[in-house]
Amino acid sequence: MTATPTVSTLGQTGIEVPPLCIGTWSWGDGLFWNYGKDYGEAEVEAAFHAAIEAGVGFFDTAEVYGNGTSEELLGRFMQKIDRPVLIATKYGPVPWRIWGQSVADAVTDSLRRLQLGQIDLYQVHWPFTFFMSQETLMNALADEVRKGRIRAIGVSNYSAEEMRTAHQILQSRGIPLATNQVRYSLLTRKVEKVGILDAARELGVTILAYSPLAQGLLTGKYTPENPPEGARKFDSRFKESGLKKIEPVLKKMYEIGQNYGKTPAQVALNWVNAQPGVIAIAGAKTTTQVWDNAGAIGWQMSPEEIASLEEMTRPWLDK
Repeated sequence: MTATPTVSTLGQTGIEVPPLCIGTWSWGDGLFWNYGKDYGEAEVEAAFHAAIEAGVGFFDTAEVYGNGTSEELLGRFMQKIDRPVLIATKYGPVPWRIWGQSVADAVTDSLRRLQLGQIDLYQVHWPFTFFMSQETLMNALADEVRKGRIRAIGVSNYSAEEMRTAHQILQSRGIPLATNQVRYSLLTRKVEKVGILDAARELGVTILAYSPLAQGLLTGKYTPENPPEGARKFDSRFKESGLKKIEPVLKKMYEIGQNYGKTPAQVALNWVNAQPGVIAIAGAKTTTQVWDNAGAIGWQMSPEEIASLEEMTRPWLDK
């Protein structure tokens, strides 16, 4: 079993991070994740401390997660420890944010909620900027780097062309584009087909992969006999035909996992991280989920095993 690196870097910034990021969309979100009903602050605080203990003190949040609650929770939790934590958060380019000052105001609000003086990675949540041009947006972000309020700039859901544009604008200011956060998993590989991964590697941009477990499809938890409850049961991927389609992939993941004492989910995360320049973001709202996710790092499948999963999941290059 080959060991994986204990740290990765965010693009060409030199900022070192663990090779796994903990996603905190569910922290404070009662609409989609039932925060406050199925679990609450005590559970996610325990998950936070478990992540620190597991060596994955790198958290991804956003101003819109729980309408700021996710950032506020992280801010409170960080006040209780004396170990360094890396924070990535996101700015939403909504229609009424027209001027560059909107970026400065949003950074101020996130810093207040997080109780920080500087954000490690500040990302644009989606590319559709309405009345604010990419040039205005990227220059406003560059100004925040110059002020020292953010260390690095990232984007999310940007196409290869949009990423090149952002990179070019920031390059003119002497600042690298650090990351592009996109949906990527064994069952969601469209970013390969449309050139996003190739462009990122060419530009020296790290890919942060969200939904690396395909909303639970790759955990092995759901089968045609045991479909999920809630909104996912209306998703065609979770219907009987969709679950039957992925059975061969799950079988192969089980086989590989047995070679290392790992679960299918850990194999799926490990495969994502085995792709050059990619770091998986794994959501977690309990200590068990954090430790399960952390079990995906510190080891690596053989090249043959990685290739076998790649070949089996080529039908998902359009997804």
